[in-house]
Amino acid sequence: MPQLVFLHGPGAGACADAYHYQRKHFPDSVAPNLPGHLEGARCADVARYAEWVRGWLWAQGMNKDLVLVGYTLGASIALQYGLDYPDEVKGLVVMTVAARPKVRAPGTYEMRLRAAKDPDAYDEWLAYQRKAMHLVEPGLRERLIVRHRQVGPLSQYHDLMAIDAFDVRDRIAALKPKLLLLRGLLDHGNPPEYEKEIHEAVPGSQYIKLPDAGHFPPTEIPDKFNHLVEEFVAGLRVMRDEDRD
Repeated sequence: MPQLVFLHGPGAGACADAYHYQRKHFPDSVAPNLPGHLEGARCADVARYAEWVRGWLWAQGMNKDLVLVGYTLGASIALQYGLDYPDEVKGLVVMTVAARPKVRAPGTYEMRLRAAKDPDAYDEWLAYQRKAMHLVEPGLRERLIVRHRQVGPLSQYHDLMAIDAFDVRDRIAALKPKLLLLRGLLDHGNPPEYEKEIHEAVPGSQYIKLPDAGHFPPTEIPDKFNHLVEEFVAGLRVMRDEDRD
């Protein structure tokens, strides 16, 4: 039975609460809070986060048939895990992710650093989080804003630095787990089509564009997103049964 694992990023609350809908819909799934988000010490890079996630899963006896689902930092961690430990991972569902360092708008990092020191800059940073979640149901959006206040802008700064140092272009074509890439077409930042680059590099991968989603599909279009995950997992089960035959 595939084991769903939801991995968050620095946005949409910067913690496992980003998967509020998925934890309800998939009751046997897990969604850890990454270290440095609400509690603990952050990891230095994506590879160390992947090792932390692996240790967290192994401690719970989850070490095979994994389906890792993630956005931004969580997606990078999922790719790293799938590349490093392909025998433990059945599939990956990732979005808002690149296999190479991302290109950021000027002032992206500086805004987070200023927010950690200056009250006016902090308010600007919180307003930016609300804007990024413009497609999220208002009640959930405000709960996730509370989480952002708890996690803070410095954590987001370090997350962006980790994401932008992530580079697996020399390995991505060898990715073995089945791969589903998603892209929200209403992303407020209108980033380059990084997902398409990965799709073109990984044989057999799927790439789906979501016209009604933005930066955080799991929180923005939960019903459609959950259905896509269900279809993907069902396909993995069919492959498993065919392999047994």
